[in-house]
Amino acid sequence: MQFSELNKMSDLPIITAEEVAKHSNEDSCWIIIHGKVYDVTKFLEEHPGGAEVITQLAGHDSTTEFDDVGHSKDAMEMAKEYLIGQLPEHEIPEVQPAAAPAPVTIKKGPSAFSQFLSSPAFANIAIPTTMGIGIYVIYKCVTRSQLVTVN
Repeated sequence: MQFSELNKMSDLPIITAEEVAKHSNEDSCWIIIHGKVYDVTKFLEEHPGGAEVITQLAGHDSTTEFDDVGHSKDAMEMAKEYLIGQLPEHEIPEVQPAAAPAPVTIKKGPSAFSQFLSSPAFANIAIPTTMGIGIYVIYKCVTRSQLVTVN
C-alpha cells in the first residue's frame, strides 16, 4: 500500500498551503505529505530521527523527503493519527518519481600490487637487493664454516 493511497477521504477539511506555512515551529508543527496535512506537533519527541528532522520541514510539503527515507508500513499507519486535513486540489504539487540511480561501473584491471611487481622500478630495486642478500648469506655461511673447521 502506498502512502498516497492511505486516507483517501474526501470529507477531510480543506487546509491551504498558506495556512500550513503558519505552523512551522515546535509549538505547532504541520507538514504536507501527498496532499494531506498532518499536525505532527505531539510526535516530534517520538520521531526516531529526532524533532529537528521534522521541524526543518514544518510548514512545507515534505512528500519528497518522506518518500526518500523509505518509511515502514507502521510509520504510514501511524501517520493516520496525525491527519488533520488535505490541500485544495489545485495546490497539490506534482510528485516526480525518483530518478533511477546511475549504474556503477567497476573497472577490472591489474591490481596496484601486480602493477608494482611488473614495473621497471621494482626490477631495478628487487634484483640488486635480492642478489646482495644472497651474496651476504653465502659469505656468512662460508666464513662461519671456516671458523668451525679451525677449532
